[in-house]
Amino acid sequence: MSLSKPIYNVLGFYFQQLHTNPVRTKSVTSCVIATLGNLTSQYLAGVKVINQDSLIAYGVFGLLFGGSVPHYFYSALDRYISDDVALAPLKQLILERLVFMPLFQILALYVLPRLEGKSQQQSAKQLSQLYWPVVISNWKWISLLQFINFTFVHPVLRVFVTNLIGFVWVVYVARKRRQARDQRGNRQ
Repeated sequence: MSLSKPIYNVLGFYFQQLHTNPVRTKSVTSCVIATLGNLTSQYLAGVKVINQDSLIAYGVFGLLFGGSVPHYFYSALDRYISDDVALAPLKQLILERLVFMPLFQILALYVLPRLEGKSQQQSAKQLSQLYWPVVISNWKWISLLQFINFTFVHPVLRVFVTNLIGFVWVVYVARKRRQARDQRGNRQ
């Protein structure tokens, strides 16, 4: 029971910050999640030397885009799709899955290599190579989780659940990007 009090205090502080400073809190949280997700992916891959450029790129991407862009999209979604409570989760899911997620994946798959110092041509090549496999995997594996999040999770907890899902997704995307880089390296 002694461990629960610090956990409640941290969660209480997090939810308070989420309420009072949502963009800043989501951006910092996204930075931490993206960095930890990338680090986890590297550890799971068994890399001998941690790619610090990749860690920094994921952290900066999370800080600049991972908190703010989804915040404004989901805020608009909540504002414009609140007319029919019964169909709202389905409408939100369809818009998120067919509009936001594919566009956000373009942003992520292009900007991450740029933040790692890659050229525009290298970034565009990686984007064209990974875009459809990543989007299809996201539709396949994340859609059900998003549906559950929109339908059954209380709005106060949705960001927290999205962060948990996001951590697993960052591990996956980092793995896919590393595999693509390794394949290009073997062909050269």
